[in-house]
Amino acid sequence: MSRKRRPAHRQPALAERTDAQQAEELEALARKYPRDQEELLTEAAEFYTRAGQHERALALFQQVLDSDCEDPHLIEAFRIDTLWNAGRTDQAREAAEALRRRHPADAGPWEIVAEMFEVADHLHEATDWFTAGVTHLLGPATPLSVDAVHDAADGNGIEMLIISRHRVRRRLGQPCDDLDQLAHNLYDNRPAQLRATSTLDDLHNPKLREAAGNDPQALIASIEELALEVEARRAARSRPRMTCALFWSPDEFTQLLETWPELADRYGTEHHEHTRHVEQMLQRLSDEGEPHLGIAHGTVSDFESFTREESPQDGDARAHYAADLAARGQAIPWPPPRNSPCWCGSARKYKKCCGNPAT
Repeated sequence: MSRKRRPAHRQPALAERTDAQQAEELEALARKYPRDQEELLTEAAEFYTRAGQHERALALFQQVLDSDCEDPHLIEAFRIDTLWNAGRTDQAREAAEALRRRHPADAGPWEIVAEMFEVADHLHEATDWFTAGVTHLLGPATPLSVDAVHDAADGNGIEMLIISRHRVRRRLGQPCDDLDQLAHNLYDNRPAQLRATSTLDDLHNPKLREAAGNDPQALIASIEELALEVEARRAARSRPRMTCALFWSPDEFTQLLETWPELADRYGTEHHEHTRHVEQMLQRLSDEGEPHLGIAHGTVSDFESFTREESPQDGDARAHYAADLAARGQAIPWPPPRNSPCWCGSARKYKKCCGNPAT
């Protein structure tokens, strides 16, 4: 028997609510929706951390760990980082070593602890954690190649560890080694729009940080930028994996069919047909019990870069593109609240647009 669609738990955050208030609301939602307790309490703990209420955050992380949580190593890494931010650095180091002995099988815990040390300017310890994570996840005997990373179980996570390791080693002024060369190859292999600069050395140029050191405001901005980057990665790691439908806006849909007319066999020739199909597919997945659904908005230029070695007509290529958009944070949860604007961009309420059962 199929499960009913999960309700949309939260309304969009109001600007006047404080971080602590949002944390308290998430705690209340966790009590109301125990099936989603791990996700909601983890997010609540993040808000408490932002509010400087580290002890409340630590209590929530411990509550999640004491339950039957899906990813205890990731939650423990968040807890360790919060211990460090609370000034309990000795406890954080002790817990980090204990976590390391458990050999997490995903990149997230390694990355969080390594970046904790990096933000605190303990660069040698950060390098050690990045290196240990790559060695454990990729395997000491695996060839250091782009294909080996992409074929690994957590290829995207391993790539981030390798590139982050390069950043820290550049700050330390250490010579390029085999893993650094692999970082260059991975960066060069990315689509053009995912590369901030022409080379990885330009991106991780330590002279830019040194120049900022002569300007207090620039140094503050540099530190804040790194902190925001770490926070964004942590948020992405704490979000549940989202199963996404690929959606093309009217203009992109027209350009898509002009570029690849054969895709009309998959999408139809009218945009309203495509929109209806996306909603129906997500409804079906929801009825089958699939959690954490979303919509990824594609663009033709980005899709062309993503599929440069694959056929755009291949269904797997489109599915991989949707998953990649979700991993980059370019997807929205589905369904939206019934009184919120519809996901399709019509500006009508969802309940009167794609969410209307009569449509």
